[in-house]
Amino acid sequence: MAATTTETSTDALVARVAQLEAQLSAERSAIQAERAASQALVDKLQKDVEILRTSHERLRQELELVQRRIFIAKAERIDSKQLELEFATKLAALDELARQIPAAPPATGAAVPAGAGERREDKKPSGRRDLRGLKIPEVRIEITDPVFEELVKQGKAARVDFEESCKLAWQRGGQRRLVIARAKYKTLDDDPMLETAAVPAEILPRALAAPSMLGHIVHEKFGRGMPLYRLETGFRRDGVPIDRGTMSRWLEELGGTVGATIIEAARVEAMAKAFCISTDATGIAILPERTSDKKRQACRRGHFFVQIADRDHVFFEYTPKETSVAVAEMFRGFTGYVQADAKSVFDILFRPPPTDADDTPQAEVPTEIGCLSHARRKFWEAAVATKSAVAREALYRIRRLYELEAKWRDNPPDEIKRLRDRYSGPEVAAFFSWAEVEYERVRGERGLVRRAFGYVVRQKDALMRFLDDGRLSLDNNASERELRQIAVGRKAWLFVGSDDHAASAGNLLSLIASARLHGLDPEEYLRDVFRVLPHWPKDRHVELAPKYWPATRARLDARELAAEFGPLTVPAPTTPPAQEQPPAN
Repeated sequence: MAATTTETSTDALVARVAQLEAQLSAERSAIQAERAASQALVDKLQKDVEILRTSHERLRQELELVQRRIFIAKAERIDSKQLELEFATKLAALDELARQIPAAPPATGAAVPAGAGERREDKKPSGRRDLRGLKIPEVRIEITDPVFEELVKQGKAARVDFEESCKLAWQRGGQRRLVIARAKYKTLDDDPMLETAAVPAEILPRALAAPSMLGHIVHEKFGRGMPLYRLETGFRRDGVPIDRGTMSRWLEELGGTVGATIIEAARVEAMAKAFCISTDATGIAILPERTSDKKRQACRRGHFFVQIADRDHVFFEYTPKETSVAVAEMFRGFTGYVQADAKSVFDILFRPPPTDADDTPQAEVPTEIGCLSHARRKFWEAAVATKSAVAREALYRIRRLYELEAKWRDNPPDEIKRLRDRYSGPEVAAFFSWAEVEYERVRGERGLVRRAFGYVVRQKDALMRFLDDGRLSLDNNASERELRQIAVGRKAWLFVGSDDHAASAGNLLSLIASARLHGLDPEEYLRDVFRVLPHWPKDRHVELAPKYWPATRARLDARELAAEFGPLTVPAPTTPPAQEQPPAN
């Protein structure tokens, strides 16, 4: 009996031990599984932390880059529409309260202002402005009629008086009252007649401003970035009230006139003969059209493209949209070199043309030239933000190319080509070979370094193309310098009134930029062109472009040109002399 009890206790202990061992094994497995899950979680968290650290570093780099780009903080702005929504209820309550308050009667003995409670009507214009009361110097131009002057000499007619009118002219130092005296004649026969010398041709008929004043206003607005309201204030201070609306209309009409004449003739010549055209674009604000509900609207965004045709002409072309279609239209018919940045809107210029059934191209396309300055800028951003050693090395390699270029910049194009082939060519090839290797190392990483190397690798052919000809430039900085005129000016005059105003502004900017390109005084050139253009033959407008103006001016009568009005003798046409093409930029 005792033995049986002992065996039972032993079996129970063995079973209990086996049960405990099973529980221990299960707990061990659970702990191992939990430990594996914890380790997996730790690995995941470490990976997430690494991703966050990488993102934080990239954002820090971008923030540092932005901080370096910003030099002047922009003014604080408040969304007025949001304020109107927030206070709409309060405004309605105030309006209702104002309607409930009765109008206060006038105090006893107090005089009621004349016209109080009546709507003021705008004063109607009372005729042409009289300039004789202005205290400014006067210049007189007498205009005679050659036919009647001959009759006066023969004793068949007599000069009896002058019919005078006044315009505003400008000379260095201030305004001038320009008196235009047209001679009056009376015949001395049995049936006497009175006749007045004809009105001379002018670019803006019946305008208050003479060519010199028009040239001054155009140059102040677009050459110096002076908004019209400042010009209006200055004129009023000098006792010559010219409102900004009048000046705006003058500028629009002048821009349209020179655009259809001088600019169009110069553009036709450039598209047919230019070797290289450099181009770039910038934005401009366009005042929105007024709506019937008179709600405030944001300005539209238009675009100015600049085109520098060799060292001959500069054009500013306005387009409402920065699209490939607009770019293709601007360069229609041009088959030379086009230097631009790698913006996608320019890609349409370099696409292979469609082919005929016999696989022959229908037309040639321009040849693309890249901008080494854009490539350098990307490496500079990477070096500043990431302190990358390879980005600094790229900057050094590019600097060597510019140092070499500076040594032979003033040489003839053929000599520049020879020197580039001997010295720059090997360094350019070595730079791109090195860049391709470095790009493969950082290709899987995101950031400024990969972006910089990716740019030069993708644009390799275009960036190396300056080696093709000594007239080509390494960069497109000339276009960016010209666009600075718009970038600086729009900070003062903020926007243009419409698409038509923008197109006219582009034409006037083109004349000013081209005049500066050829070393001319823009204001004097504009004054002379506005004087000459009404008399010039339609098929010879290219002779008035800044490129040819010094030769054209030398063939004009100096006394006739100096006079603001009157007849002008147009010289015979001459063929522009053949000139050796200088470097494109």
